[in-house]
Amino acid sequence: MKGIDCIQYTNQAPLVVSFEFFPPKTEKMMESLWRSLSRLAPLGPRFVSVTYGAGGSTRIRTHSIVSRIRAETDLEPAAHLTCVGASIVELDAVARAYYGAGVKHVVALRGDPAKGEARFVPHPQGYDGSVELISGLRKIADFEISVGAYPEPHPASRGIQSDLDHLKRKLDAGATRFITLFFFDNDLFLRFLDKVRSAGIEAPVVPGILPVTNFQQVVRFSSMCGASIPGWFANRFDGLDSDPSTRQLVAAHTAADQCFGLLDSGINEFHFYTLNRADLVFSICHMLGVRTASHARVDEAQS
Repeated sequence: MKGIDCIQYTNQAPLVVSFEFFPPKTEKMMESLWRSLSRLAPLGPRFVSVTYGAGGSTRIRTHSIVSRIRAETDLEPAAHLTCVGASIVELDAVARAYYGAGVKHVVALRGDPAKGEARFVPHPQGYDGSVELISGLRKIADFEISVGAYPEPHPASRGIQSDLDHLKRKLDAGATRFITLFFFDNDLFLRFLDKVRSAGIEAPVVPGILPVTNFQQVVRFSSMCGASIPGWFANRFDGLDSDPSTRQLVAAHTAADQCFGLLDSGINEFHFYTLNRADLVFSICHMLGVRTASHARVDEAQS
């Protein structure tokens, strides 16, 4: 892995990070979430996003968390919103509640198929998909709208040209930024980015980075969304299921190495899927040269 100092020479643009969290189910897990937010907040993320369960299953918790982030911290909250299992009236009400609470950044997604369904089926009175949801949000308020993108074909993909056309429709509807699904082979992302730019799409495409906290969980996530796991990657975590200390060291090294490779290719922004685990993400950011304000001042004094 390259040394931290390489950032000063290989990429002139400032390094930008954002973090994604999910709404906890218990009070104890909620306390853990707030410890994670407190741990990562000093790194100065562009925003922190909070996911939204299928069919609005976490609607109240998501709203409560992003509202509290807005009211009690200096962080910029971004609330997820999906089309699954809700009518247009219901989703519009959620969006207005977000905006009324000062949450003006939405991550707008179609959402995964409802439980028990093999494919996405729109709600009878709902939005047909992400493009329609984005258009609806634009009619409600001047939201900043981030949307998803897939470096590897989505399981429901009809081909790369269809995927690119869909990205264009999202932008035309009012999206401002793409955040990709996680990936473990940088070449996949870079080839995808080349195709996006060749199609005339100039909006930011932010790579999603998933540090490994549980390898079998990563395998399960990947099988659901079509992300591939390289053999070398699987081999790196082989035998570490019952060795969390070593696994965390390997995970930090692997994710940082991935980010260094992207930095060398001119990418300077990363969106971390934290799974509410702050220490691992903090260590990765530290290796990348992202510092808290106090550490940044020390680094400047020593340079």
